[in-house]
Amino acid sequence: MIEADFWAIVTRTTANQTQEDLAEELKKKLSLLSDLELKAFDKIFGQQMRRSYTWTIWGAAYVITGCDSEYAFSEFRCFLISLGKEWYEKVLKNADDLGLLEHWPMKDGYAYPFLDEYDLIAGQIYEARNDDELPFIPSGLSQPDGKKFSHKKKHLKSNYPCLSAMFPF
Repeated sequence: MIEADFWAIVTRTTANQTQEDLAEELKKKLSLLSDLELKAFDKIFGQQMRRSYTWTIWGAAYVITGCDSEYAFSEFRCFLISLGKEWYEKVLKNADDLGLLEHWPMKDGYAYPFLDEYDLIAGQIYEARNDDELPFIPSGLSQPDGKKFSHKKKHLKSNYPCLSAMFPF
């Protein structure tokens, strides 16, 4: 599997797909892959999760949702991956560009950019087939890369002007 194949599999087909639809679509696509391809897919997914494990991106998640846990940040990064390679790379370069995203998944009237366990689907399929687990690949280092963001409103507004305008504190 090459990276282009990975992005074709994980990218949402429409902007308003629900979390459930995305998970089901991913399961269908992954179930067609061989065990070797599942391993390669999972490896690339882990690499992309690690690339996005930065304080800058966590700061963006914090502005949008108040994201304050490792688990929530992992699910946020799964959401970023589901946006596709173009958006993902754009956000890696400038996390505030998320403020340009036109459609946000909503829950109870608030933005809900999280995909629960999206990163685990390949492993679940592999385990069901083989009664064995894929090798564990951590989704991040011990700490996010870069300098930790400040929770102060003035710093968040300064560092994330587009997101702060879209998601006022």
